[in-house]
Parts: sequence; C-alpha cells; structure tokens
Amino acid sequence: MACELFVQWRRARGGRSEPSVRPFSRNWEDLLETAELVSAVDRGDAERDARHLAQEGWVTLGFVRYKSQLIERIAIPLEAEARWCSAFGFTPVSDEETRAVREYPWCTDLAFVREARLALSFDELRQIDRFLSRKDFSEAGSVPVKERSLELFGDEKRLDILLQSALFREGRLTLEHLRCHYVIEPLGWKRGPNGTGPSIVLENAATWDTYTRWNESHPTFSATIYGQGNCFAERVLFLTEIFRELGGPRPVYYFGDLDAAGLRIPSRASKIALRHGLPPVEPHLPSYRALLTFAAQATSANDDDPAREQDFDWLGPMRVEAWQLLGSARRLAQEYLGWDYMQQSGGRTLG
Repeated sequence: MACELFVQWRRARGGRSEPSVRPFSRNWEDLLETAELVSAVDRGDAERDARHLAQEGWVTLGFVRYKSQLIERIAIPLEAEARWCSAFGFTPVSDEETRAVREYPWCTDLAFVREARLALSFDELRQIDRFLSRKDFSEAGSVPVKERSLELFGDEKRLDILLQSALFREGRLTLEHLRCHYVIEPLGWKRGPNGTGPSIVLENAATWDTYTRWNESHPTFSATIYGQGNCFAERVLFLTEIFRELGGPRPVYYFGDLDAAGLRIPSRASKIALRHGLPPVEPHLPSYRALLTFAAQATSANDDDPAREQDFDWLGPMRVEAWQLLGSARRLAQEYLGWDYMQQSGGRTLG
C-alpha cells in the first residue's frame, strides 16, 4: 500500500526538484484498487498499516463523515516528503540532469529514457548504459539482483527500488536486459518417506520438528516444510525448488496457529502460489480439528491484531466452527499438538 502511494506521488511530481506546494493525497478506495488489495484480509492489513503510519507521522488520514472508523483519503504531508524519499532512495532530478539525459547518446535498449519521465539520476542511468554497452554483455551470465545492483550502483538494494519505477515499465528494461534474477530465500524442509504423498508446511519450528520425526516412522508426507511464521508468504515460490527435488508438484497442506496472523499467512501464500502456477495452500483439516479440541485452553489473542470472521474463511468447512469457538479474542497455539500428543493419540492428526 505504501509502495503504491509513493509510486503515485513520485509520478505526480514528475521528477521535479522544487518543493511541493500542497500535500499529495489519494482516495483510499482508489489506492487499494490500484494496489490490487481487494480481499478482506488484504484490505484489513492495509488499513492497520495506514493507521500505524499515521501515528508515526508518515501519512495523514481523512475519514468518512459520521463514520470515523472508515478511511476516505490518505495523504503524504509536506513535512514527511523527505522521509519518504529517504526510505525509497529517491532523489528528485534537476533541470540540468534532465537536459543531460536528453542529450546523451544512449544505447539502443536505453534510448527511451530521452523522452520518458524518470526519477533517476543521470549517473545511475549511465551506469546501466555502460553495462548494456559492454562488449562481453551478450556473454554475461545471470546473477542475483542484489549482486548486479552492487556492481552497478555500489548499493545492493538500489535495484530493488528501481524495479518499482517507470524505468521497468512494460516495453522498457527487464531483469533479462541486466542479466539478473530474483533469488527466493529458501524454506527449510526435509524429504519424507512417502514419496508420492502431499507436502505439509508447519508455521513454527517446534511443530515442524514433531511432525518431521513422526512422519519418519509413520509415512504420510513427501516433505515437511518449515514455514518460519510470516516468512512463508514471502518464500512460497521456493516450493518450485522443493517440487523439483521431489520429482513433481504435490498438494500443499498448511498447519499453524489459530489466530489472526496464523490464518492470514497461508491465505496470502495461497494467492501468490496460484498466481505463479503452483498448487493452492490448503488447510490440513485433521490437524486443525485436533487443535480445536483444546479450545477450552485457548489464550487471549493480540489486542492490536484481533481476528475477523473473514480471516477464518481459509479454513473452508471448518471456518464456522473455529470462529464460534475462538472468535476475535482467543487463540490456540499449534504446539498443543506436540510430541506427547502424537504418541498418546497415535498420530491421528496426520490423516
């Protein structure tokens, strides 16, 4: 949400170096739509983040009249513009640099910069031009984005930021032009004895260890994968590598804590997986059903991040039952299904 707001602010500024006259603002609903934050979960997360940013002075919020809980507009205050520029590594381009960009003899792949409205410095563009003009360019192998960024700009994070800019708009530069690629941080996992079985992702390390040990003597899963909490949604595309090792795609089940964060993680991960042609991330219903038997021992949920009924939608046929037992104020840690429970129950949760 913040990235999309900044991109629109920068586009509206047109790379100008003079100070803004009035704050840049956007209609909240329009911003969410443009940022493709359309699900109830994503919208709720964006609203919570916006309120935190407002508390820290990064943005100001306008609310619907007579409905103070509903955001109507979001704005970047004038006094916060420098903070946003620093956070995103953005420096407005001067008129002198704009003239230099128009007059420089760019290589063919960069010729578009003469007419494009880009918020990049002349020096940064020349670094890219030098790379594209190298005699050994066609033979250059693909390297991780951060390595190429360090080579070009002396900053391993700069290229990540530029990828959000107009420089990489459709029909312009691509990662292939720069002979680089994204590296997905790996997920910890262990191959299971059931080579044709489904895979399962466990949110926390203790439960991953328990399920992995039990799976070794009670073959159920082809792989037990450590999701590492919120990291799973960011690293879900690493499933491609795991499937390659396993010899092909497998159904992907997930088991985590029954609370707001624990349910949003697999929901987000599933959307990302589906967009990239991977199997959906499905709830491991036997585990969640077993966890609900501990409902009487549920603890208080995080007051700053209460669950909403729609958070439970990912549970499918269990969503109503889970919501009725826990609601927004109670949570169950997945560790209730620990090693002792597995031995006493005979591992019935594994299906």
